[in-house]
Amino acid sequence: MKTKMVSYTPETLPALTKKQRTRLKALATRPDREIDTSDIPEMTEEQWKNARRGQFYRPRKRQITARVDADVLDWLKQQGKGYQSRINAILRREMLTSAKSAK
Repeated sequence: MKTKMVSYTPETLPALTKKQRTRLKALATRPDREIDTSDIPEMTEEQWKNARRGQFYRPRKRQITARVDADVLDWLKQQGKGYQSRINAILRREMLTSAKSAK
C-alpha cells in the first residue's frame, strides 16, 4: 500500500485549538528546574566538547529557473545523471570560497 507524505509549511499548518494554546502557555511559564530530564539526561561538558554543529543539517531546496549557456549544460549532462546536483555543488563551492576570502 502506498502511503501519502504530508508536509506542512508555517502558512499551511492547521490552527491550534484553544486547549492546545492554553497548554503551551502553561508550559512556557514553567521554570526550567521543574523539567524532568531523568529519561533524557542533560549533556555533560565532555559531550559538548565533542559536539559538531550542523551534522544533520540539510539545506532546503528551492526550485528556480535559470538560463545557462548550451555548451555548459551539455558539459554538465555529459558527466551522467545528477547535473542539477553538480550545478548546486559548483555554486556552493564558489559561495564557500567567497565567504572564506571575505573574512
